[in-house]
Amino acid sequence: MATHNKNLSSYDKEALPDSAHLRIGVVVSEWNNNITENLFLGVQDTLLDCGLNAENIIRWDVPGSFELTFGCKKMIVTQEVHAVIAVGSVIRGETSHFDFVCDATAQGIKDLNMQYDIPVIFCVLTDDTLQQSEDRSGGKHGNKGVEAAIAAIKMATLGQ
Repeated sequence: MATHNKNLSSYDKEALPDSAHLRIGVVVSEWNNNITENLFLGVQDTLLDCGLNAENIIRWDVPGSFELTFGCKKMIVTQEVHAVIAVGSVIRGETSHFDFVCDATAQGIKDLNMQYDIPVIFCVLTDDTLQQSEDRSGGKHGNKGVEAAIAAIKMATLGQ
């Protein structure tokens, strides 16, 4: 398990590049919003803690994780951001819908990273149970949103 013995909320702020000048977009899925709101709070709190100004964190909401790719693309081409974080939660159900949504979302975000010179960070939980999602959105494993915010800072400043 990737989160075994790892807290997703751990980071060394002193080891990060200066991020005060960055504009970071966050596209948040409304589906499983109890999970995605916690992930967003992890993103927001971390970006603020690392020196971003609140007005430089741009949030857009989309209906579900499948729609994250389009939301991220639209944000890249209209908002002059240095990075975008896609926040979503897909929990396995009784049908193969889970597999289709997870695959399309992951591939879509990968494609955006190949197409644009703006990093798109994958902060989409793809868990088997609600408990696993809760554990990774502020529970016993920390908050994946924190990890995504740190990745966004590092990727937005890559090569600087």
